Amino acid sequence: MTKGAGLERDRDFEEYVATHAAPLRRTAYLLCTDWHRAEDLVQTTLAKIYVVWPRVHRSGQIDAYARKTLVRTMIDESRSAFRRRERVVGELPENAVREASVEDRLAVRDALSQLPPRQRAVLVLRFWEDLPVDATAAALGCTAGTVKSQTAKALANLRGPLAAAGMEITEVMG
Repeated sequence: MTKGAGLERDRDFEEYVATHAAPLRRTAYLLCTDWHRAEDLVQTTLAKIYVVWPRVHRSGQIDAYARKTLVRTMIDESRSAFRRRERVVGELPENAVREASVEDRLAVRDALSQLPPRQRAVLVLRFWEDLPVDATAAALGCTAGTVKSQTAKALANLRGPLAAAGMEITEVMG
Protein backbone atom coordinates (compact mmCIF):
# COMPACT_ATOMS: atom_id res chain seq x y z
CA MET A 1 0.00 0.00 0.00
CA THR A 2 1.35 3.40 -0.94
CA LYS A 3 1.57 6.25 1.53
CA GLY A 4 -1.25 8.10 -0.26
CA ALA A 5 -3.46 5.04 -0.20
CA GLY A 6 -2.77 4.60 3.52
CA LEU A 7 -3.75 8.20 4.20
CA GLU A 8 -6.93 7.79 2.17
CA ARG A 9 -7.74 4.58 4.07
CA ASP A 10 -7.26 6.36 7.40
CA ARG A 11 -9.32 9.34 6.24
CA ASP A 12 -12.17 7.06 5.13
CA PHE A 13 -12.06 5.15 8.40
CA GLU A 14 -11.98 8.37 10.48
CA GLU A 15 -15.00 9.63 8.55
CA TYR A 16 -16.85 6.38 9.23
CA VAL A 17 -16.01 6.55 12.95
CA ALA A 18 -17.10 10.19 13.17
CA THR A 19 -20.51 9.42 11.72
CA HIS A 20 -21.13 5.94 13.16
CA ALA A 21 -19.49 5.76 16.60
CA ALA A 22 -22.47 7.29 18.44
CA PRO A 23 -25.05 4.94 16.89
CA LEU A 24 -22.74 1.98 17.60
CA ARG A 25 -22.46 3.13 21.25
CA ARG A 26 -26.24 3.29 21.55
CA THR A 27 -26.57 -0.19 20.09
CA ALA A 28 -23.85 -1.46 22.40
CA TYR A 29 -25.60 0.11 25.39
CA LEU A 30 -28.84 -1.64 24.47
CA LEU A 31 -26.94 -4.91 24.24
CA CYS A 32 -25.17 -4.62 27.60
CA THR A 33 -27.02 -1.84 29.54
CA ASP A 34 -23.76 -0.31 30.80
CA TRP A 35 -22.35 2.84 29.17
CA HIS A 36 -18.76 2.09 30.18
CA ARG A 37 -18.89 -1.43 28.83
CA ALA A 38 -20.66 -0.14 25.71
CA GLU A 39 -17.76 2.24 25.09
CA ASP A 40 -15.28 -0.62 25.49
CA LEU A 41 -17.28 -2.80 23.10
CA VAL A 42 -17.35 -0.04 20.48
CA GLN A 43 -13.61 0.57 20.79
CA THR A 44 -12.89 -3.15 20.38
CA THR A 45 -15.29 -3.35 17.45
CA LEU A 46 -13.71 -0.35 15.72
CA ALA A 47 -10.25 -1.82 16.19
CA LYS A 48 -11.42 -5.06 14.56
CA ILE A 49 -13.02 -3.14 11.69
CA TYR A 50 -9.87 -1.10 11.11
CA VAL A 51 -7.84 -4.26 10.58
CA VAL A 52 -10.09 -5.36 7.71
CA TRP A 53 -11.15 -1.88 6.56
CA PRO A 54 -10.07 -2.11 2.90
CA ARG A 55 -12.02 -5.33 2.35
CA VAL A 56 -15.11 -4.18 4.26
CA HIS A 57 -15.05 -0.74 2.63
CA ARG A 58 -14.88 -2.28 -0.85
CA SER A 59 -17.79 -4.61 -0.08
CA GLY A 60 -20.05 -1.71 0.84
CA GLN A 61 -21.38 -3.69 3.82
CA ILE A 62 -19.65 -1.67 6.54
CA ASP A 63 -22.70 -1.18 8.76
CA ALA A 64 -23.70 -4.83 8.63
CA TYR A 65 -20.14 -5.90 9.39
CA ALA A 66 -19.94 -3.40 12.26
CA ARG A 67 -23.18 -4.65 13.84
CA LYS A 68 -22.15 -8.27 13.46
CA THR A 69 -18.72 -7.55 14.95
CA LEU A 70 -20.25 -5.57 17.82
CA VAL A 71 -22.65 -8.37 18.73
CA ARG A 72 -19.99 -11.05 18.48
CA THR A 73 -17.59 -8.96 20.57
CA MET A 74 -20.26 -8.53 23.24
CA ILE A 75 -20.98 -12.26 23.28
CA ASP A 76 -17.28 -13.14 23.42
CA GLU A 77 -16.68 -10.74 26.31
CA SER A 78 -19.76 -12.05 28.12
CA ARG A 79 -18.22 -15.50 28.03
CA SER A 80 -14.97 -14.35 29.57
CA ALA A 81 -14.15 -15.31 33.15
CA PHE A 82 -14.08 -11.65 34.18
CA ARG A 83 -17.69 -11.07 33.14
CA ARG A 84 -18.95 -14.28 34.75
CA ARG A 85 -17.15 -13.52 37.99
CA GLU A 86 -18.51 -10.01 38.50
CA ARG A 87 -21.96 -9.87 40.06
CA VAL A 88 -23.74 -6.80 41.35
CA VAL A 89 -25.65 -7.53 44.54
CA GLY A 90 -27.96 -5.40 46.64
CA GLU A 91 -26.37 -6.34 49.93
CA LEU A 92 -23.01 -7.60 51.07
CA PRO A 93 -22.89 -11.22 52.20
CA GLU A 94 -23.06 -11.97 55.92
CA ASN A 95 -19.86 -14.02 55.98
CA ALA A 96 -16.61 -12.53 54.82
CA VAL A 97 -14.09 -14.73 53.05
CA ARG A 98 -11.81 -16.12 55.69
CA GLU A 99 -8.07 -15.72 55.39
CA ALA A 100 -6.34 -19.06 55.00
CA SER A 101 -4.14 -20.08 57.87
CA VAL A 102 -0.43 -20.64 57.42
CA GLU A 103 -1.03 -24.39 57.83
CA ASP A 104 -3.68 -24.36 55.10
CA ARG A 105 -1.42 -22.45 52.72
CA LEU A 106 1.44 -24.87 53.35
CA ALA A 107 -0.86 -27.85 52.81
CA VAL A 108 -2.00 -26.42 49.46
CA ARG A 109 1.57 -25.64 48.41
CA ASP A 110 2.68 -29.17 49.32
CA ALA A 111 -0.28 -30.70 47.47
CA LEU A 112 0.51 -28.59 44.38
CA SER A 113 4.16 -29.63 44.49
CA GLN A 114 3.08 -33.28 44.21
CA LEU A 115 1.33 -32.66 40.89
CA PRO A 116 3.05 -33.17 37.54
CA PRO A 117 4.34 -29.86 36.13
CA ARG A 118 1.66 -29.52 33.42
CA GLN A 119 -1.19 -30.13 35.88
CA ARG A 120 0.33 -27.67 38.32
CA ALA A 121 0.72 -25.09 35.54
CA VAL A 122 -2.91 -25.54 34.47
CA LEU A 123 -4.18 -24.98 38.02
CA VAL A 124 -1.97 -21.97 38.60
CA LEU A 125 -2.98 -20.33 35.32
CA ARG A 126 -6.68 -21.15 35.63
CA PHE A 127 -7.26 -20.49 39.34
CA TRP A 128 -4.46 -18.22 40.51
CA GLU A 129 -3.99 -16.12 37.39
CA ASP A 130 -7.72 -16.51 36.57
CA LEU A 131 -7.08 -17.11 32.87
CA PRO A 132 -9.87 -18.51 30.72
CA VAL A 133 -9.41 -21.93 29.14
CA ASP A 134 -8.37 -20.51 25.75
CA ALA A 135 -5.73 -18.21 27.23
CA THR A 136 -4.39 -21.04 29.36
CA ALA A 137 -4.20 -23.27 26.28
CA ALA A 138 -2.33 -20.56 24.38
CA ALA A 139 0.10 -20.05 27.26
CA LEU A 140 0.81 -23.78 27.48
CA GLY A 141 0.82 -24.41 23.73
CA CYS A 142 -1.95 -27.00 23.84
CA THR A 143 -5.65 -27.29 23.01
CA ALA A 144 -8.56 -26.13 25.17
CA GLY A 145 -9.57 -29.78 25.56
CA THR A 146 -6.16 -30.60 27.00
CA VAL A 147 -6.51 -27.76 29.49
CA LYS A 148 -9.91 -29.06 30.58
CA SER A 149 -8.74 -32.65 30.97
CA GLN A 150 -5.56 -31.62 32.78
CA THR A 151 -7.62 -29.41 35.12
CA ALA A 152 -9.94 -32.31 35.95
CA LYS A 153 -7.00 -34.66 36.55
CA ALA A 154 -5.16 -32.10 38.67
CA LEU A 155 -8.19 -31.42 40.86
CA ALA A 156 -8.73 -35.15 41.31
CA ASN A 157 -5.07 -35.54 42.27
CA LEU A 158 -5.34 -32.71 44.80
CA ARG A 159 -8.29 -34.22 46.64
CA GLY A 160 -6.24 -36.89 48.45
CA PRO A 161 -3.47 -34.68 49.85
CA LEU A 162 -5.95 -31.96 50.81
CA ALA A 163 -8.27 -34.44 52.50
CA ALA A 164 -5.29 -35.72 54.50
CA ALA A 165 -4.74 -32.12 55.64
CA GLY A 166 -8.41 -31.83 56.63
CA MET A 167 -9.35 -29.59 53.69
CA GLU A 168 -11.78 -29.87 50.78
CA ILE A 169 -11.02 -28.87 47.21
CA THR A 170 -13.87 -26.30 47.30
CA GLU A 171 -12.12 -24.44 50.12
CA VAL A 172 -9.03 -24.05 47.99
CA MET A 173 -10.40 -23.50 44.50
CA GLY A 174 -13.53 -21.56 45.45
